[in-house]
Amino acid sequence: MGSVKYLIPIWVGIFVYTLFSVLRGPVGVSAYNQLRREHDKLSENMEALKQINKELESTKDALMYDKETITIYARDLGYSTGNERFIRIVGLEGTRKPHIDAGELITAAQPRYISDITIKIVAFSIGAGFLLCMWLPDFLENKHKRHRNKKTPRPHSEEPWEKDPQAEASAFYRREQYPSGYPPAPGSSF
Repeated sequence: MGSVKYLIPIWVGIFVYTLFSVLRGPVGVSAYNQLRREHDKLSENMEALKQINKELESTKDALMYDKETITIYARDLGYSTGNERFIRIVGLEGTRKPHIDAGELITAAQPRYISDITIKIVAFSIGAGFLLCMWLPDFLENKHKRHRNKKTPRPHSEEPWEKDPQAEASAFYRREQYPSGYPPAPGSSF
């Protein structure tokens, strides 16, 4: 698992990039929801404008084809027929009918999202940090081993086989120690 574990930070970076892109990216869920709300707001405004348009169309038709409607609107504006007289009362000018509102201009707001380059930088940084967290303990352990090996003194004797148990088992050591190559039998003199 030595070098395979260093692939994990790459997958972590890919996962973080994918997660941020899906949730907060330019075409992610958050931007989609914001655009959906703007769409709903604009749809409601379109319905209100259609209703105002119907009212204005009916008013236009009434003014074009109905003489009584023209007379009513003319009186509201202060006109009269030849045999009518008006008494104007000062201070009651505000009782006139208000004009119909033509609607409200609504523009769609741009969705707020995290740019793709920012998401890539964040994903790379998290992957690099994860790699550092995985590599640092291995590096410190290897450094500690190398440092420990440098401080361990090596035996400096003229005859290294005297203290080395493997040297005692070797034929060379036995020949140097015993001319026959084997230790003497117990009870015999050498």
